Amino acid sequence: MNTASPACIRVANFVGGRWHTPSTGSWLDVHNPATGELIAQTPLCTANEVNAAVEAAGVAYPSWRRTPAEDRIQPLFKLKNLLEAHQDELAGLITLENGKTLAEARGEIRRAIENVEVACGIPTMMQGYNLEDVASGIDEMMIRQPLGVVAAITPFNFPGMIPFWFLPYAIACGNTFVLKASERVPLTMVRAFELMEQIGLPPGVVTLVHGGQEAANAIIDHPAVKAVSFVGSTRVARLVYIRAAERGKRAQCQGGAKNCVVILPDADMESAGRIIADSAFGCAGQRCLAVSVAVTVGDAQRRFRDVILDLAGKIRTGPGQDVTTTMGPVISPQSQSRIEGLIAAGKDDGAKILVDGRQPTQVSSSGYFVAPTVLDEVPANSRLTNTEIFGPVLSLVHACDIDEALGILGSTPYGNQASLFTSSGAAARKFRYEAPAGNIGINIGVAAPMAYFPFSGWNDSFFGVLHGQGRDAVEFYTQEKVVVERWVMEHSRKF
Repeated sequence: MNTASPACIRVANFVGGRWHTPSTGSWLDVHNPATGELIAQTPLCTANEVNAAVEAAGVAYPSWRRTPAEDRIQPLFKLKNLLEAHQDELAGLITLENGKTLAEARGEIRRAIENVEVACGIPTMMQGYNLEDVASGIDEMMIRQPLGVVAAITPFNFPGMIPFWFLPYAIACGNTFVLKASERVPLTMVRAFELMEQIGLPPGVVTLVHGGQEAANAIIDHPAVKAVSFVGSTRVARLVYIRAAERGKRAQCQGGAKNCVVILPDADMESAGRIIADSAFGCAGQRCLAVSVAVTVGDAQRRFRDVILDLAGKIRTGPGQDVTTTMGPVISPQSQSRIEGLIAAGKDDGAKILVDGRQPTQVSSSGYFVAPTVLDEVPANSRLTNTEIFGPVLSLVHACDIDEALGILGSTPYGNQASLFTSSGAAARKFRYEAPAGNIGINIGVAAPMAYFPFSGWNDSFFGVLHGQGRDAVEFYTQEKVVVERWVMEHSRKF
């Protein structure tokens, strides 16, 4: 590990309403991906430190659970206002540590705010139901109660948004919440928790703890943690889900993706091209809803290819802080090497590189840059066919008709998103009816659900039953209790 420079921040944990510098001797260097500059160090906390954080959340739970729902949401109204007031500051931190453009970072914070807004509706969303006289003189009701201490383990690609898929719903439902944000991008959540110090939450209701695999496993293993939310690769999502299930915990684990978009000949090619280019190359392709494969049908092949090649060549790659930049760097030199290696593998397998983004000459910075890349005629047996590249790489595939295109979608083990571009209502209905994915876009390149809908996902893209956001989040963070009551009626008694 490098020694921290004076400008480098050593981040702390937020436990029991106070900031604590961990006693660990291991720290992870955090670099600005646009420059390679050391900007922070993240503590790799031990299981003992994680356990202490969970226990502090456990101490806060009984009182918070008895706080009326109307009172629990009041701090969230304050949080919404603070996030809006500090939107540009938070966006700047996202760009600094993640690399995405400032415009993309602002959009990310907007999505976080939307989830806070929806969670403010808990007094309605958490309601149960009842029925009088299920039998003579007997009434029955279902009520929702919180679980206890719950936790989330979140990734690097949306450091400001993804924690808020979980945090506001969890605490509004009466749980206390432990977050392990990605050790690669700690600064955004540190600042968000500094803002949460101002909203009046009792100590221990929200907890931030840093670390790597040991910290994550300690969270999953702790008996007081009743539910775990995870977002990351499919390989790790599956492991987290299994580990949590073995310990009797609820889990919702969002995995990887290999998202396809189908372009029919009747689509508006110019509009489709712009939208798909933003999906494939926006955020440097580092999002689980990014289009990775474009399936052109019939004579859409040539027309779409010409449009997307022109657009890919016009994207300006560079540091996200530069307002003229339209695509920033990838997160690390390891990611850069992996993406470049997959591009080379595609070529070795027989694909044609129409636009090559390796070692872009337009970028003078020493950061981790891969420019937009377009591959054509990727063979079905290529390593790229089912590999999540997680970079700005778009593969072009051709199909004779929509049924063949749907077959291509069904050949991937993932099921996060699929999109169709068409002007045909019949084709659109067929696609949304048959496409094997949990998030469907019609003339939409990034089918990201609004906060009041679940962030869905199928197959190897999700392990669990209830997703993040909206009603699913409320159901995930509460348990149902059914009460059956009989009261002997004293008919002769005078009231």
